[in-house]
Amino acid sequence: MPTAIALYSSHYKSQWLARMKPLDLKAVQAFVLIADLRSFTRAADAIGSTQSGVSLLLKRLEQRLDRRLIERTPRQIRLSADGQAFLEPARALLAAHQRALDPTPAPQRRLVVGLSHQLIGTELPALLRTLRGQDPALVVELHVQTSREAIKAFDDGQLDAAIVLQPQDPRRNARRLYAEPFGWVAAAALEHRPGEPLRLATQGEPCGIRAAAVRALDDAGIAWTETFIGQGAAVLGAAVTAGLGVALLPRRVMPSGTADIGPRLGLPALPEFDVVQYVSSTDKRDRAALRTIAVALRGGVG
Repeated sequence: MPTAIALYSSHYKSQWLARMKPLDLKAVQAFVLIADLRSFTRAADAIGSTQSGVSLLLKRLEQRLDRRLIERTPRQIRLSADGQAFLEPARALLAAHQRALDPTPAPQRRLVVGLSHQLIGTELPALLRTLRGQDPALVVELHVQTSREAIKAFDDGQLDAAIVLQPQDPRRNARRLYAEPFGWVAAAALEHRPGEPLRLATQGEPCGIRAAAVRALDDAGIAWTETFIGQGAAVLGAAVTAGLGVALLPRRVMPSGTADIGPRLGLPALPEFDVVQYVSSTDKRDRAALRTIAVALRGGVG
């Protein structure tokens, strides 16, 4: 019959062996992606898995560490205190594993991407951090510009990839990524008197978004007048915040204090604009980085 000392020794040994058991690196990678992208679905897309698969990986990791790393509510995903403490060691572990697989430092390479300014939302910092952790040797040169400018730069060979709002004339081998919802965005307290032309803030001609806005208003028989013209979503956001008019903007970039006032004013429903990607690079690592960018951008729509 085992003695108390023997039982204690066996228990201590089992605890020690449990602590020595290595972490599942795929589970650690899943945790870091969930932390960066704030979504199980987007993390699953990034590693080619499923939402249930990523949930299982996280569950096993939490059991292994005996800590809750992620707190989930119906509306958001956030790190627990233990999750915040574990995040940087997790990044370091993944980086050390990559260095062990290939101790020779990878040569730096550059990926030049054109990105429509209409698609820049609050997910950008997390996206850049994820790209850095995924491939430290990658230098991302990001050109934020209009869709028209990005397509021209891609055609001229200045970009490796362009992610833009679908032009009026869809061409060649553009890959559809997702649909970007727009709204009639204005200061929440904007006053509009019945019978007066709708005041518009636009990017001027030949902007395709402006063309869609005025076409929708004309088809609905709603009079309009252009009261502000500026380049870039940030500039239009400032104009509508200042009460200068209504702008057709992606909901992801709506500034604080603004709202989609379309329903309140009875403005016409808008189509969703497709976001597409043009790619010339065939490098597997470039393709992986572009896949991560697409996942993060798509996540900003929700």
